Order: sequence, then C-alpha cells, then structure tokens
Amino acid sequence: MTLATKAVNAKPLAGAGPDIKGMVDDWARFSEDEGKLTRVFLSPEHKACTESVVAAMEAAGMTARIDAVGNVVGRYEGATPDAKTLITGSHIDTVRDAGAYDGNLGVALPIACIADLNARGKRLPFAVEIIAFGDEEGVRFPTTLSGSRSIAGSFDPAALDVQDAEGTSLAEALRHFGCDPDGIAGEARNSDEVLAFVEVHIEQGPVLEAEALPVGTVTAINGASRFALTLEGMAGHAGTVPMRLRKDALAGAAEMILAIEERGRTDEGLVATVGRIEAAPGAVNVIPGRVGFTLDIRAPQDGQREAAIADLDKRCAEIAERRGLTLSMERLYDEGAVACDAALMDQLDAAIARQGLRPLRLPSGAGHDAMALGALCPIAMLFVRCGGGISHNPLESITAEDAEAAAQVFLDFLEHLDPDSLAR
Repeated sequence: MTLATKAVNAKPLAGAGPDIKGMVDDWARFSEDEGKLTRVFLSPEHKACTESVVAAMEAAGMTARIDAVGNVVGRYEGATPDAKTLITGSHIDTVRDAGAYDGNLGVALPIACIADLNARGKRLPFAVEIIAFGDEEGVRFPTTLSGSRSIAGSFDPAALDVQDAEGTSLAEALRHFGCDPDGIAGEARNSDEVLAFVEVHIEQGPVLEAEALPVGTVTAINGASRFALTLEGMAGHAGTVPMRLRKDALAGAAEMILAIEERGRTDEGLVATVGRIEAAPGAVNVIPGRVGFTLDIRAPQDGQREAAIADLDKRCAEIAERRGLTLSMERLYDEGAVACDAALMDQLDAAIARQGLRPLRLPSGAGHDAMALGALCPIAMLFVRCGGGISHNPLESITAEDAEAAAQVFLDFLEHLDPDSLAR
C-alpha cells in the first residue's frame, strides 16, 4: 500500500510508519562502502540519492529540482499564488560508516505528509518547500552547511576554492555534479517571503527514550567551541626519573581532562568532551614530554559556554603551572547558539498534545541545518526518539511506530499553523 493510498484512511498517515522508515532504508543503498553507509557531498552516491529523492517528491505531488549547490528542492504550492513559504527538510549526506536516519528522516517524513495532503486535495495557506541539503556533515570538504547557508544567503564564495583530499575544489565538484557555482547566490531566499524553517530530526541522544516519548520540541541548538590544547613537559627515562622530579605532560593532561569533565557536570545543558589525545614520544618506557588533546564544549546559551571556557582556561593554566608544564590553548571553531522561535515551539507542543502525547522540550546538543536558516527566518525543530540515543553509528535506529507518530504530529502542525502568529 502506498503513502498516497494510506492518506485517505480515517486518520491521516495511519499505517504510514513502515513506508516512511522504508523510504529512508531504501536511500541507504546509495553508499560508497559495501556493507556500510557512507554518502559524502557531491559524490556519485549522493547524486543517485538526489535522483531518488526527486522521484519521491514528484510522486507526492511536488515539483522538484536540484539547485545550484546540490540541494534537492521540492515545492508544494499554497492555496494562493502569493502565499509565503514554510521550509522544512534536513540533510542526506552522511558521516563515514553512518546510521541511516540522521538527516534523512527529516526529508522522508515531510514527503509523506505532503503526499497525504495531495491525496486529499488540500492546500495550505502557505507553500511548503522540502529541502534535502547535501553538505551538513562536512566530511568531504573542510566546510559545512553549504546547502543551508546558500538558502539563508550566507554562503561564502571563498568556500568554492576549498579542496577535498584528492585536490578537487568545491567548485569543480559542483560542476561535475551538474550544478552551477555561479548560481549559488541566486538560491538565497527573501526573508519577507519565508514563513519559517522547521526541521524534523532524530534526537541523537537518550532523553526521549528515557522519558518514554516518541517526539519532543527543541528549545535551542547548542553553541559549540572547539580547542586544541598542547602541553610541553620533559621526556625522560621511565625508570630513572623520580616521581617528584618529573614534568609528565600526560599526567598533566589527565588532570586537566578530569577538570573538564567535572566542569561539564556543573551546569544543566553544558557538555564538555575530550575526543582525541596524542602523547609523544609514545614509548612504553619514556615519560611523555608532549601531549596534545582536543576540547569540544557546548551549551544552549553562549554566555554559559563562554563562562565555562574561561573557568577551564584558568583551571588548566593552574594545573600546568603547578606541574612545571607549558600550556597552549588554540581556539579552532566557534558557532553560536541558535534559539528556536517561541511561537513555533508552542504550536509544535500543541500538535504533540492533540496527538495524545505529552509535550517535552529539550535542547539539541548537535548542530543542524536549522542553525544556518536562523539567519533567514524563525526556526523550530521536532526531535524523534532513536534507539539507545545512538547516532553517527550503524546501530542508529528508529521504529516505524515512532516515525508514524512524528509524521502525524508534523502533519497536524502544518494543518493548524497560523501564518499570522509568526510575523517578524
């Protein structure tokens, strides 16, 4: 039974969960690695997936195209030609050895909702665009959010010169893909014509599962900062240098990492992670003289994040001084927090309640295309429960029941959304 057939059932989208999940599972076959999912921006596998997404959008009653930066844009017109546009969607590129649902669910699920509306011959007081962004993960090129930044009008033309590991520039890859780099500026939307951007995404965390809820309303996308820390001590013989005379860079790093963990636990919503550490010279019988490690720190409020950074900067400096070590701390990356729109959150909560579910609000610790769209229009996100909170992993999973519940919430949201409530 097709999505369009199911749309005429008594309850919209009743029984559609397996089809939504199946659509995403089918896209997982577009992978450069046999037996695991890897689909990077502007690859042949990405191209094949965009063609499948176009076909799904057209089958749902939309017009569809691939734009100048490789996004798939599907459009379902509103009740009047001058209606504003609500944008939804997510990304279809993946990390290496990925799970199937990160990003991709946020494309398939709205397609199912539009198929239902189209089968009932219903138009909304606004147009709907579903965009399958191609560059959210930033795996192939040293850039990210190229697709969503182009829609928001914040794409930096200098990014066209960046190269992948094989020396291919982004501009060259776009042309090979069939896109026109010179047309990217023309993809920017006019904020006066856009109602909002609402992204459906798996939670990528364990909160919804712990609360026994299929969906939740996102309050903000956490801001993030990343650092490279380097400690210089003195390498020495592991058997001959007394403990009291050592300048062990690894021991100093260990103390700092514990301090980072402790600080991360002090504020609600704050998280701090050391994800990589390297010790030199790296011999079993040599005291480490040099250690490098990374720090990733995130919070739903920028002031909260910066306060934690200042605390850790001071604490790590104290540890280094006490141990006779030299510390350098280089800031590599900053992305400010993006708050979700209050009116949109209220309307998502109302849609959840109308479906007989308990509304729950939670922040997003991961970055999303919605971050870039926040510069264009009000944004919101609907999170969907994922098994074990696992993501960026082949074990990433959702249930058909949760996919159906989320689709019914999103369709309810679309059908009850009052455009006048979102005036900027």
